[in-house]
Amino acid sequence: MLALRLPPEIEKRLDALAKKTGRTKSFYAREAILRHLDDLEDIYLPGRF
Repeated sequence: MLALRLPPEIEKRLDALAKKTGRTKSFYAREAILRHLDDLEDIYLPGRF
């Protein structure tokens, strides 16, 4: 489980996206993390493999 605080503007945008698409905020947070995790690992863990 992960809990995080977002700036109000990001929270507002995420909430609007979730409501308009019928998906959860958690779905979009998970998608964002999965799409960018490789890049973050490349930046912060160079030579990891």
